[in-house]
Amino acid sequence: QCTRNCRFCSVTKGCPQPPDPEEPEHLAEACARLELRHVVITSVTRDDLPDGGAGHYVQVIQAIRSHLTDHAPVIEVLIPDLAGNWSALKKIADAAPEIINHNVETIPRLYPDIRPGARYERSLELLAQVRRLAPSITTKSGLMVGLGETEEEIIAVLRNLRNADCDMITIGQYLAPSRQHAPVVAYIEPAQFDRYARIARELGFRSVASGPLVRSSYMADQAYESIEHNQYRNKKSC
Repeated sequence: QCTRNCRFCSVTKGCPQPPDPEEPEHLAEACARLELRHVVITSVTRDDLPDGGAGHYVQVIQAIRSHLTDHAPVIEVLIPDLAGNWSALKKIADAAPEIINHNVETIPRLYPDIRPGARYERSLELLAQVRRLAPSITTKSGLMVGLGETEEEIIAVLRNLRNADCDMITIGQYLAPSRQHAPVVAYIEPAQFDRYARIARELGFRSVASGPLVRSSYMADQAYESIEHNQYRNKKSC
């Protein structure tokens, strides 16, 4: 259950139960048994909690690290906006996941209809704050297309994300979960996804995934490994 009412998401809306205190250990045990090398951790939005759930994220990160000491996986957290609580964000940054992901989802013009309760500027500021709090953490964001946006509006969002020093971007086709959700306005051609990818790389994103079936966690391990490989190669060449 989620405390927000975004029109693209099929998660039940309402007042969630308190976080399960045993969840961090359960997740860590699952990661160990599955021998995962890249873990993506996400949650619903928890506006009901004073820290937006940041403390629970920290416990999960710490539990995974304590269980997988020999082969620690890359930890990627896909977090909500924490209602702009940057002290709570600092808790997550101090836990030092390799990647902090927060999706802007769509263009600012569509926020009142598609993301009521969220603010575009706040999402951009979250990514910028991560860079200030922990420069070594890789930042990531994602966009859905096909909701009625224009190419110019998508490019403007990509520029805004780069101005926030966002490292990685995913761009995928919006698909309505049901007839009660926001309708698909357009199915974007693969060539347009290729164009968005080219523009994103020209703007300086270090990793770009753009295609109809791309989602936030799409090939997450490979995307991050490509960044790490390029960093190593650049250091060798220096």
